[in-house]
Amino acid sequence: MQVVLPPRGITRVPGRHITDHQMRLYMKYRQTDSPPVAAAKASFSTSTAYRIEQDRRLPSQKKAPRGRRRPDPLARVFETEIVPMLKAAPGVRPVTIFEELLRRHPELGAGIRRTLERRIRAWRAIHGEEQEVIFRQTHEPGQRGLSDFTDMGELGVTIAGVPLDHRLYHFRLAYSGFEHAHVVLGGESFIALAGGLQNALWSLGGAPREHRTDSLSAAFCNLDRDAKDDLTRRYEDLCAHYGMRPSRNNRGIAHENGAIESSHGHLKRAVGDALLLRGTADFDDLAAYRGFIDEIVSRRNARNAKRIDSERTALQDLPDRRTSDYEEVIVHVTSSGGFTLRKVFYTVPSRLIGHRLRVRLYDDHLDVFVGGTHLLTLPRGRPHPNGKHDQVVDYRHVIHSLRRKPMALLNLVYRDQLFPREAYRRAFDVLRKRLPDKKACRIMVDLLALAHERGCEAELADQLTADLNDGRLPDLNRLRTHFAPDPAQMPNVVVRLAPLATYECLIGTAEIGGAA
Repeated sequence: MQVVLPPRGITRVPGRHITDHQMRLYMKYRQTDSPPVAAAKASFSTSTAYRIEQDRRLPSQKKAPRGRRRPDPLARVFETEIVPMLKAAPGVRPVTIFEELLRRHPELGAGIRRTLERRIRAWRAIHGEEQEVIFRQTHEPGQRGLSDFTDMGELGVTIAGVPLDHRLYHFRLAYSGFEHAHVVLGGESFIALAGGLQNALWSLGGAPREHRTDSLSAAFCNLDRDAKDDLTRRYEDLCAHYGMRPSRNNRGIAHENGAIESSHGHLKRAVGDALLLRGTADFDDLAAYRGFIDEIVSRRNARNAKRIDSERTALQDLPDRRTSDYEEVIVHVTSSGGFTLRKVFYTVPSRLIGHRLRVRLYDDHLDVFVGGTHLLTLPRGRPHPNGKHDQVVDYRHVIHSLRRKPMALLNLVYRDQLFPREAYRRAFDVLRKRLPDKKACRIMVDLLALAHERGCEAELADQLTADLNDGRLPDLNRLRTHFAPDPAQMPNVVVRLAPLATYECLIGTAEIGGAA
Protein backbone atom coordinates (compact mmCIF):
# COMPACT_ATOMS: atom_id res chain seq x y z
CA MET A 1 0.00 0.00 0.00
CA GLN A 2 1.31 3.38 -0.99
CA VAL A 3 1.11 6.04 1.72
CA VAL A 4 1.12 9.72 0.78
CA LEU A 5 3.40 11.62 3.07
CA PRO A 6 2.32 15.00 4.47
CA PRO A 7 3.71 18.14 2.85
CA ARG A 8 7.26 19.13 3.76
CA GLY A 9 7.49 21.08 6.99
CA ILE A 10 4.35 19.51 8.51
CA THR A 11 4.79 16.72 11.02
CA ARG A 12 2.25 14.28 12.28
CA VAL A 13 0.79 14.99 15.69
CA PRO A 14 -0.86 12.69 18.21
CA GLY A 15 -4.63 12.34 17.88
CA ARG A 16 -5.41 14.13 21.10
CA HIS A 17 -3.92 17.36 19.65
CA ILE A 18 -5.67 17.40 16.28
CA THR A 19 -7.81 20.42 15.47
CA ASP A 20 -11.32 20.75 14.09
CA HIS A 21 -9.78 21.87 10.80
CA GLN A 22 -7.68 18.71 10.52
CA MET A 23 -10.72 16.64 11.35
CA ARG A 24 -12.71 18.23 8.56
CA LEU A 25 -9.85 17.69 6.11
CA TYR A 26 -9.71 14.01 7.09
CA MET A 27 -13.44 13.58 6.55
CA LYS A 28 -13.13 15.28 3.16
CA TYR A 29 -10.28 12.99 2.01
CA ARG A 30 -12.00 9.99 3.56
CA GLN A 31 -14.70 10.21 0.92
CA THR A 32 -12.24 8.91 -1.72
CA ASP A 33 -9.23 7.56 0.22
CA SER A 34 -8.57 4.90 2.81
CA PRO A 35 -8.07 5.90 6.48
CA PRO A 36 -4.22 5.79 6.36
CA VAL A 37 -4.07 7.90 3.17
CA ALA A 38 -6.65 10.39 4.45
CA ALA A 39 -4.77 10.62 7.77
CA ALA A 40 -1.50 11.32 5.96
CA LYS A 41 -3.10 14.07 3.90
CA ALA A 42 -4.60 15.58 7.07
CA SER A 43 -1.19 15.41 8.81
CA PHE A 44 -1.87 13.00 11.65
CA SER A 45 -1.09 9.33 12.36
CA THR A 46 -2.87 6.21 11.11
CA SER A 47 -3.77 5.13 14.66
CA THR A 48 -5.57 8.46 15.12
CA ALA A 49 -7.46 7.82 11.90
CA TYR A 50 -8.76 4.48 13.20
CA ARG A 51 -9.82 6.13 16.47
CA ILE A 52 -11.71 8.73 14.43
CA GLU A 53 -13.48 5.94 12.57
CA GLN A 54 -14.92 4.82 15.89
CA ASP A 55 -16.02 8.33 16.97
CA ARG A 56 -16.44 10.98 14.30
CA ARG A 57 -17.20 13.92 16.59
CA LEU A 58 -15.05 17.04 16.26
CA PRO A 59 -12.41 17.55 18.96
CA SER A 60 -14.26 20.62 20.20
CA GLN A 61 -17.39 18.51 20.66
CA LYS A 62 -15.55 16.08 22.92
CA LYS A 63 -14.49 18.75 25.43
CA ALA A 64 -16.29 18.62 28.73
CA PRO A 65 -18.32 21.83 29.41
CA ARG A 66 -16.57 24.22 31.73
CA GLY A 67 -18.23 24.49 35.12
CA ARG A 68 -18.82 27.64 37.09
CA ARG A 69 -15.75 29.18 38.67
CA ARG A 70 -17.73 30.83 41.45
CA PRO A 71 -21.15 30.30 42.99
CA ASP A 72 -24.17 31.67 41.11
CA PRO A 73 -25.19 34.87 42.97
CA LEU A 74 -28.74 34.67 41.58
CA ALA A 75 -29.34 30.98 42.27
CA ARG A 76 -31.72 31.48 45.19
CA VAL A 77 -33.65 34.50 43.82
CA PHE A 78 -33.94 34.09 40.04
CA GLU A 79 -36.73 31.50 39.87
CA THR A 80 -38.49 32.61 43.05
CA GLU A 81 -38.41 36.41 42.64
CA ILE A 82 -37.08 37.54 39.27
CA VAL A 83 -39.12 35.23 37.03
CA PRO A 84 -42.44 36.19 38.70
CA MET A 85 -41.60 39.87 38.12
CA LEU A 86 -40.82 39.18 34.44
CA LYS A 87 -44.10 37.32 33.99
CA ALA A 88 -46.18 39.93 35.81
CA ALA A 89 -44.65 42.89 33.92
CA PRO A 90 -43.14 41.67 30.60
CA GLY A 91 -41.98 45.16 29.62
CA VAL A 92 -40.11 45.95 32.83
CA ARG A 93 -36.50 47.06 32.36
CA PRO A 94 -33.65 44.96 33.80
CA VAL A 95 -32.32 47.99 35.69
CA THR A 96 -35.66 48.28 37.51
CA ILE A 97 -35.46 44.64 38.58
CA PHE A 98 -31.84 45.21 39.64
CA GLU A 99 -32.81 48.14 41.87
CA GLU A 100 -35.68 46.15 43.38
CA LEU A 101 -33.36 43.21 44.14
CA LEU A 102 -30.87 45.47 45.91
CA ARG A 103 -33.72 46.90 47.96
CA ARG A 104 -34.81 43.39 48.99
CA HIS A 105 -31.33 41.83 49.25
CA PRO A 106 -28.65 44.45 49.90
CA GLU A 107 -26.08 41.70 50.43
CA LEU A 108 -26.09 40.84 46.69
CA GLY A 109 -24.08 43.98 45.85
CA ALA A 110 -23.93 46.14 42.73
CA GLY A 111 -21.64 43.67 40.91
CA ILE A 112 -24.56 41.45 39.88
CA ARG A 113 -26.03 43.96 37.40
CA ARG A 114 -24.40 42.60 34.20
CA THR A 115 -25.04 39.02 35.30
CA LEU A 116 -28.67 39.87 35.90
CA GLU A 117 -29.05 41.59 32.53
CA ARG A 118 -27.55 38.60 30.67
CA ARG A 119 -29.73 36.16 32.59
CA ILE A 120 -32.91 38.17 31.87
CA ARG A 121 -32.03 38.46 28.18
CA ALA A 122 -31.51 34.70 27.96
CA TRP A 123 -34.78 34.01 29.82
CA ARG A 124 -36.73 36.30 27.50
CA ALA A 125 -35.22 34.63 24.44
CA ILE A 126 -36.75 31.32 25.61
CA HIS A 127 -39.86 32.33 27.56
CA GLY A 128 -40.52 35.92 26.45
CA GLU A 129 -43.41 37.22 24.40
CA GLU A 130 -43.47 37.17 20.61
CA GLN A 131 -42.21 40.41 19.05
CA GLU A 132 -43.48 42.24 16.03
CA VAL A 133 -41.81 41.22 12.77
CA ILE A 134 -40.86 43.88 10.20
CA PHE A 135 -41.58 42.61 6.69
CA ARG A 136 -39.25 44.09 4.10
CA GLN A 137 -40.99 45.11 0.90
CA THR A 138 -40.05 45.01 -2.78
CA HIS A 139 -40.77 48.37 -4.41
CA GLU A 140 -41.73 48.64 -8.06
CA PRO A 141 -40.61 51.61 -10.19
CA GLY A 142 -43.20 54.35 -10.51
CA GLN A 143 -45.45 52.81 -7.87
CA ARG A 144 -45.09 54.74 -4.60
CA GLY A 145 -44.11 58.24 -3.50
CA LEU A 146 -44.07 59.27 0.15
CA SER A 147 -44.45 62.63 1.90
CA ASP A 148 -43.69 63.68 5.45
CA PHE A 149 -42.56 66.67 7.51
CA THR A 150 -39.51 66.85 9.76
CA ASP A 151 -38.64 69.52 12.31
CA MET A 152 -35.33 71.37 11.75
CA GLY A 153 -35.20 73.40 14.96
CA GLU A 154 -32.26 71.48 16.41
CA LEU A 155 -29.93 72.79 13.66
CA GLY A 156 -30.16 76.39 14.92
CA VAL A 157 -30.65 78.06 11.53
CA THR A 158 -31.03 81.85 11.64
CA ILE A 159 -32.06 84.45 9.05
CA ALA A 160 -30.17 87.72 9.50
CA GLY A 161 -29.56 86.71 13.11
CA VAL A 162 -33.19 85.81 13.87
CA PRO A 163 -33.88 82.11 14.70
CA LEU A 164 -35.93 80.42 11.98
CA ASP A 165 -38.71 78.20 13.32
CA HIS A 166 -39.33 75.88 10.39
CA ARG A 167 -39.83 72.37 9.10
CA LEU A 168 -38.91 70.58 5.90
CA TYR A 169 -41.54 69.04 3.68
CA HIS A 170 -39.83 65.90 2.40
CA PHE A 171 -40.89 63.84 -0.65
CA ARG A 172 -39.24 60.61 -1.74
CA LEU A 173 -39.76 57.88 -4.32
CA ALA A 174 -39.56 54.47 -2.68
CA TYR A 175 -37.87 52.73 -5.64
CA SER A 176 -35.19 55.12 -6.88
CA GLY A 177 -34.73 57.31 -3.81
CA PHE A 178 -35.48 60.60 -5.63
CA GLU A 179 -35.87 63.35 -3.01
CA HIS A 180 -37.33 66.82 -2.84
CA ALA A 181 -37.31 69.12 0.20
CA HIS A 182 -39.12 72.41 0.73
CA VAL A 183 -38.73 74.82 3.66
CA VAL A 184 -42.07 75.20 5.49
CA LEU A 185 -42.51 78.12 7.88
CA GLY A 186 -45.81 77.04 9.42
CA GLY A 187 -47.07 73.72 10.68
CA GLU A 188 -47.93 70.52 8.86
CA SER A 189 -50.89 72.04 7.04
CA PHE A 190 -52.65 71.02 3.86
CA ILE A 191 -51.31 74.16 2.16
CA ALA A 192 -47.73 73.13 2.94
CA LEU A 193 -48.42 69.57 1.76
CA ALA A 194 -50.08 70.69 -1.48
CA GLY A 195 -47.37 73.20 -2.34
CA GLY A 196 -44.46 70.92 -1.50
CA LEU A 197 -45.94 67.88 -3.24
CA GLN A 198 -46.64 69.75 -6.46
CA ASN A 199 -43.16 71.29 -6.46
CA ALA A 200 -41.72 67.79 -6.09
CA LEU A 201 -43.82 66.27 -8.88
CA TRP A 202 -43.09 69.03 -11.36
CA SER A 203 -39.39 68.88 -10.49
CA LEU A 204 -39.50 65.11 -11.05
CA GLY A 205 -41.44 65.36 -14.30
CA GLY A 206 -44.02 62.68 -13.46
CA ALA A 207 -46.28 61.28 -10.78
CA PRO A 208 -46.27 57.88 -9.03
CA ARG A 209 -49.41 55.76 -8.89
CA GLU A 210 -49.67 55.93 -5.09
CA HIS A 211 -49.00 58.74 -2.63
CA ARG A 212 -48.48 57.73 0.98
CA THR A 213 -48.39 59.98 4.04
CA ASP A 214 -48.82 59.59 7.74
CA SER A 215 -52.24 60.23 9.28
CA LEU A 216 -51.94 64.00 8.63
CA SER A 217 -53.06 64.51 12.22
CA ALA A 218 -51.48 67.96 12.26
CA ALA A 219 -53.79 69.05 9.45
CA PHE A 220 -56.89 67.52 11.03
CA CYS A 221 -56.14 68.33 14.70
CA ASN A 222 -58.61 70.45 16.69
CA LEU A 223 -61.05 70.78 13.80
CA ASP A 224 -64.77 70.18 13.75
CA ARG A 225 -66.32 67.45 11.64
CA ASP A 226 -67.11 69.69 8.67
CA ALA A 227 -63.55 71.04 8.55
CA LYS A 228 -62.11 67.53 8.70
CA ASP A 229 -64.33 66.40 5.83
CA ASP A 230 -63.32 69.48 3.82
CA LEU A 231 -59.61 68.81 4.26
CA THR A 232 -60.06 65.14 3.39
CA ARG A 233 -61.94 66.08 0.22
CA ARG A 234 -59.28 68.60 -0.78
CA TYR A 235 -56.50 66.05 -0.26
CA GLU A 236 -58.34 63.43 -2.30
CA ASP A 237 -58.96 66.00 -5.07
CA LEU A 238 -55.25 66.87 -5.06
CA CYS A 239 -54.25 63.22 -5.53
CA ALA A 240 -56.96 62.68 -8.17
CA HIS A 241 -55.64 65.66 -10.17
CA TYR A 242 -52.32 63.83 -10.57
CA GLY A 243 -53.84 60.36 -10.90
CA MET A 244 -52.40 59.14 -7.59
CA ARG A 245 -54.09 56.80 -5.14
CA PRO A 246 -53.91 58.28 -1.60
CA SER A 247 -52.89 55.98 1.24
CA ARG A 248 -51.83 56.39 4.88
CA ASN A 249 -49.94 54.30 7.34
CA ASN A 250 -51.54 53.17 10.58
CA ARG A 251 -51.48 55.82 13.30
CA GLY A 252 -48.38 55.62 15.49
CA ILE A 253 -46.62 52.94 13.38
CA ALA A 254 -43.84 54.96 11.76
CA HIS A 255 -41.95 51.99 10.30
CA GLU A 256 -44.76 51.54 7.76
CA ASN A 257 -43.37 54.71 6.17
CA GLY A 258 -39.80 53.54 6.65
CA ALA A 259 -38.82 54.49 3.08
CA ILE A 260 -39.02 58.16 4.10
CA GLU A 261 -38.76 58.07 7.90
CA SER A 262 -35.21 56.67 7.75
CA SER A 263 -34.33 59.17 5.01
CA HIS A 264 -35.28 62.05 7.36
CA GLY A 265 -32.29 61.31 9.55
CA HIS A 266 -29.90 61.05 6.61
CA LEU A 267 -31.10 64.36 5.15
CA LYS A 268 -30.91 66.21 8.47
CA ARG A 269 -27.41 64.90 9.11
CA ALA A 270 -26.37 66.00 5.60
CA VAL A 271 -27.76 69.49 6.26
CA GLY A 272 -26.04 69.63 9.65
CA ASP A 273 -22.69 68.60 8.16
CA ALA A 274 -23.05 71.15 5.36
CA LEU A 275 -23.72 73.89 7.94
CA LEU A 276 -20.57 72.89 9.82
CA LEU A 277 -18.50 73.05 6.62
CA ARG A 278 -20.13 76.40 5.78
CA GLY A 279 -18.95 77.74 9.11
CA THR A 280 -22.21 79.42 10.08
CA ALA A 281 -25.91 78.62 10.26
CA ASP A 282 -26.92 82.24 9.55
CA PHE A 283 -28.28 83.24 6.12
CA ASP A 284 -28.97 86.67 4.65
CA ASP A 285 -32.56 85.83 3.74
CA LEU A 286 -34.97 82.94 3.37
CA ALA A 287 -34.24 82.58 -0.35
CA ALA A 288 -30.55 81.93 0.39
CA TYR A 289 -31.42 79.19 2.87
CA ARG A 290 -33.85 77.57 0.46
CA GLY A 291 -31.17 77.57 -2.22
CA PHE A 292 -28.80 75.94 0.28
CA ILE A 293 -31.32 73.12 0.92
CA ASP A 294 -31.96 72.68 -2.81
CA GLU A 295 -28.23 72.26 -3.47
CA ILE A 296 -27.88 69.56 -0.82
CA VAL A 297 -30.89 67.62 -2.13
CA SER A 298 -29.60 67.94 -5.71
CA ARG A 299 -26.26 66.41 -4.73
CA ARG A 300 -28.07 63.51 -3.04
CA ASN A 301 -30.19 62.93 -6.16
CA ALA A 302 -27.09 63.01 -8.38
CA ARG A 303 -25.80 59.89 -6.63
CA ASN A 304 -28.94 58.01 -7.72
CA ALA A 305 -29.19 59.60 -11.19
CA LYS A 306 -29.26 56.33 -13.16
CA ARG A 307 -31.88 54.75 -10.93
CA ILE A 308 -34.01 57.92 -10.98
CA ASP A 309 -33.83 58.15 -14.78
CA SER A 310 -34.92 54.53 -15.09
CA GLU A 311 -37.92 55.16 -12.80
CA ARG A 312 -38.98 58.29 -14.68
CA THR A 313 -40.02 56.11 -17.60
CA ALA A 314 -42.49 54.29 -15.34
CA LEU A 315 -44.11 57.45 -13.91
CA GLN A 316 -47.47 58.82 -14.97
CA ASP A 317 -47.58 61.94 -17.14
CA LEU A 318 -48.29 65.21 -15.38
CA PRO A 319 -51.53 67.10 -16.04
CA ASP A 320 -51.56 70.26 -18.13
CA ARG A 321 -51.42 72.54 -15.10
CA ARG A 322 -50.98 72.60 -11.34
CA THR A 323 -53.95 72.59 -9.05
CA SER A 324 -54.51 75.06 -6.23
CA ASP A 325 -52.02 74.95 -3.38
CA TYR A 326 -53.57 77.77 -1.39
CA GLU A 327 -56.57 78.49 0.80
CA GLU A 328 -58.90 81.29 -0.27
CA VAL A 329 -60.44 83.57 2.36
CA ILE A 330 -62.64 86.69 2.18
CA VAL A 331 -61.58 89.49 4.57
CA HIS A 332 -62.91 92.98 5.37
CA VAL A 333 -60.57 95.99 5.60
CA THR A 334 -61.37 97.95 8.76
CA SER A 335 -60.80 101.59 9.61
CA SER A 336 -57.46 100.56 11.16
CA GLY A 337 -56.13 100.26 7.63
CA GLY A 338 -55.90 96.50 7.48
CA PHE A 339 -57.53 93.15 8.15
CA THR A 340 -57.02 90.33 10.65
CA LEU A 341 -56.51 86.77 9.41
CA ARG A 342 -55.54 83.77 11.55
CA LYS A 343 -54.62 85.95 14.55
CA VAL A 344 -52.39 88.22 12.45
CA PHE A 345 -53.15 91.85 11.51
CA TYR A 346 -52.02 92.92 8.01
CA THR A 347 -51.90 96.52 6.78
CA VAL A 348 -52.97 97.42 3.24
CA PRO A 349 -53.21 100.77 1.38
CA SER A 350 -55.79 102.94 3.14
CA ARG A 351 -57.83 103.41 -0.05
CA LEU A 352 -59.05 99.82 0.52
CA ILE A 353 -60.76 100.65 3.84
CA GLY A 354 -64.32 99.35 3.71
CA HIS A 355 -63.61 96.90 0.85
CA ARG A 356 -63.95 93.13 0.92
CA LEU A 357 -60.77 91.47 -0.32
CA ARG A 358 -60.13 87.96 -1.58
CA VAL A 359 -56.95 86.57 -0.03
CA ARG A 360 -55.08 83.49 -1.24
CA LEU A 361 -53.27 82.08 1.75
CA TYR A 362 -49.96 80.28 1.02
CA ASP A 363 -47.42 78.89 3.45
CA ASP A 364 -45.09 81.92 3.31
CA HIS A 365 -47.10 84.72 1.66
CA LEU A 366 -50.56 86.12 0.91
CA ASP A 367 -51.87 87.27 -2.47
CA VAL A 368 -54.53 89.97 -2.12
CA PHE A 369 -57.22 90.51 -4.80
CA VAL A 370 -60.07 92.92 -5.37
CA GLY A 371 -62.44 90.92 -7.52
CA GLY A 372 -60.17 89.32 -10.10
CA THR A 373 -57.46 92.01 -9.90
CA HIS A 374 -54.28 91.20 -8.03
CA LEU A 375 -53.33 94.09 -5.75
CA LEU A 376 -50.31 93.11 -3.72
CA THR A 377 -48.39 90.28 -2.09
CA LEU A 378 -47.79 90.30 1.68
CA PRO A 379 -45.43 88.14 3.75
CA ARG A 380 -47.38 85.71 5.90
CA GLY A 381 -47.24 86.21 9.64
CA ARG A 382 -47.73 83.70 12.45
CA PRO A 383 -49.27 84.22 15.89
CA HIS A 384 -46.95 83.96 18.87
CA PRO A 385 -46.49 80.50 20.48
CA ASN A 386 -48.52 81.67 23.48
CA GLY A 387 -51.47 82.48 21.21
CA LYS A 388 -50.94 86.24 21.23
CA HIS A 389 -51.78 88.08 18.01
CA ASP A 390 -49.03 89.38 15.73
CA GLN A 391 -48.87 92.11 13.08
CA VAL A 392 -47.40 92.38 9.58
CA VAL A 393 -47.06 96.11 8.95
CA ASP A 394 -45.76 98.15 6.02
CA TYR A 395 -45.12 101.75 7.12
CA ARG A 396 -45.80 102.97 3.56
CA HIS A 397 -49.47 102.03 3.98
CA VAL A 398 -50.04 104.37 6.95
CA ILE A 399 -47.34 107.03 6.79
CA HIS A 400 -49.61 109.64 5.14
CA SER A 401 -52.11 109.43 8.02
CA LEU A 402 -49.38 109.18 10.62
CA ARG A 403 -47.91 112.51 9.45
CA ARG A 404 -51.18 114.18 10.33
CA LYS A 405 -51.31 112.47 13.75
CA PRO A 406 -47.68 111.86 14.77
CA MET A 407 -48.50 111.37 18.48
CA ALA A 408 -50.37 108.18 17.50
CA LEU A 409 -46.94 106.59 17.15
CA LEU A 410 -46.30 106.77 20.90
CA ASN A 411 -48.75 104.04 21.96
CA LEU A 412 -49.41 102.40 18.61
CA VAL A 413 -50.31 98.73 18.96
CA TYR A 414 -48.00 97.67 16.15
CA ARG A 415 -45.32 100.30 16.72
CA ASP A 416 -42.41 97.86 16.90
CA GLN A 417 -43.50 96.21 13.63
CA LEU A 418 -43.86 99.63 11.95
CA PHE A 419 -40.11 100.26 11.87
CA PRO A 420 -38.66 98.66 8.71
CA ARG A 421 -35.13 98.23 10.14
CA GLU A 422 -33.43 98.04 13.51
CA ALA A 423 -31.77 101.44 12.99
CA TYR A 424 -35.18 103.16 12.98
CA ARG A 425 -36.17 101.43 16.22
CA ARG A 426 -32.92 102.48 17.87
CA ALA A 427 -33.38 106.05 16.67
CA PHE A 428 -36.85 106.28 18.21
CA ASP A 429 -35.62 104.91 21.54
CA VAL A 430 -32.82 107.52 21.66
CA LEU A 431 -35.17 110.32 20.63
CA ARG A 432 -37.60 109.46 23.44
CA LYS A 433 -34.77 109.44 25.99
CA ARG A 434 -33.42 112.88 24.99
CA LEU A 435 -36.48 114.77 23.75
CA PRO A 436 -40.09 115.27 24.80
CA ASP A 437 -42.45 112.60 23.47
CA LYS A 438 -44.25 114.98 21.12
CA LYS A 439 -41.05 116.14 19.42
CA ALA A 440 -39.60 112.62 19.33
CA CYS A 441 -42.71 111.29 17.59
CA ARG A 442 -42.70 114.16 15.09
CA ILE A 443 -39.05 113.62 14.12
CA MET A 444 -39.52 109.84 13.87
CA VAL A 445 -42.56 110.16 11.62
CA ASP A 446 -40.70 112.63 9.41
CA LEU A 447 -37.80 110.17 9.13
CA LEU A 448 -40.17 107.42 8.00
CA ALA A 449 -41.80 109.80 5.52
CA LEU A 450 -38.35 110.74 4.17
CA ALA A 451 -37.50 107.06 3.67
CA HIS A 452 -40.75 106.53 1.81
CA GLU A 453 -40.80 109.66 -0.36
CA ARG A 454 -37.13 109.59 -1.39
CA GLY A 455 -36.91 105.77 -1.68
CA CYS A 456 -33.85 105.68 0.59
CA GLU A 457 -34.88 103.31 3.36
CA ALA A 458 -31.57 101.34 3.45
CA GLU A 459 -29.32 104.39 2.92
CA LEU A 460 -31.16 106.39 5.59
CA ALA A 461 -30.78 103.47 8.00
CA ASP A 462 -27.01 103.59 7.45
CA GLN A 463 -26.96 107.32 8.18
CA LEU A 464 -29.02 106.84 11.36
CA THR A 465 -26.69 104.06 12.53
CA ALA A 466 -23.63 106.28 12.01
CA ASP A 467 -25.23 109.16 13.93
CA LEU A 468 -26.30 106.95 16.82
CA ASN A 469 -22.88 105.30 17.06
CA ASP A 470 -21.29 108.77 17.28
CA GLY A 471 -23.73 109.83 19.99
CA ARG A 472 -25.58 112.34 17.77
CA LEU A 473 -29.32 112.75 17.34
CA PRO A 474 -30.59 112.54 13.76
CA ASP A 475 -30.50 115.96 12.07
CA LEU A 476 -33.63 116.01 9.92
CA ASN A 477 -32.63 119.06 7.86
CA ARG A 478 -29.21 117.62 7.08
CA LEU A 479 -30.73 114.30 6.08
CA ARG A 480 -33.30 115.96 3.82
CA THR A 481 -30.52 117.89 2.12
CA HIS A 482 -28.39 114.77 1.84
CA PHE A 483 -31.14 112.74 0.17
CA ALA A 484 -32.60 115.59 -1.90
CA PRO A 485 -32.08 115.46 -5.67
CA ASP A 486 -28.99 117.47 -6.73
CA PRO A 487 -29.98 119.86 -9.55
CA ALA A 488 -26.37 120.04 -10.69
CA GLN A 489 -26.42 116.33 -11.42
CA MET A 490 -29.77 116.36 -13.14
CA PRO A 491 -29.41 115.83 -16.89
CA ASN A 492 -30.60 118.66 -19.16
CA VAL A 493 -32.86 116.89 -21.58
CA VAL A 494 -33.68 118.78 -24.82
CA VAL A 495 -36.29 117.24 -27.08
CA ARG A 496 -36.18 118.33 -30.74
CA LEU A 497 -39.28 117.47 -32.69
CA ALA A 498 -38.74 116.44 -36.27
CA PRO A 499 -40.81 118.34 -38.88
CA LEU A 500 -43.72 116.35 -40.28
CA ALA A 501 -42.43 116.89 -43.83
CA THR A 502 -39.59 114.52 -43.01
CA TYR A 503 -42.03 111.61 -42.74
CA GLU A 504 -43.37 112.42 -46.24
CA CYS A 505 -39.93 111.70 -47.62
CA LEU A 506 -40.08 108.21 -46.23
CA ILE A 507 -43.19 107.36 -48.26
CA GLY A 508 -43.83 108.14 -51.87
CA THR A 509 -46.03 111.03 -53.08
CA ALA A 510 -48.18 108.53 -54.96
CA GLU A 511 -48.87 106.62 -51.79
CA ILE A 512 -49.81 109.87 -50.05
CA GLY A 513 -52.26 110.69 -52.82
CA GLY A 514 -53.64 107.16 -52.82
CA ALA A 515 -54.13 107.30 -49.09
CA ALA A 516 -55.97 110.55 -49.49
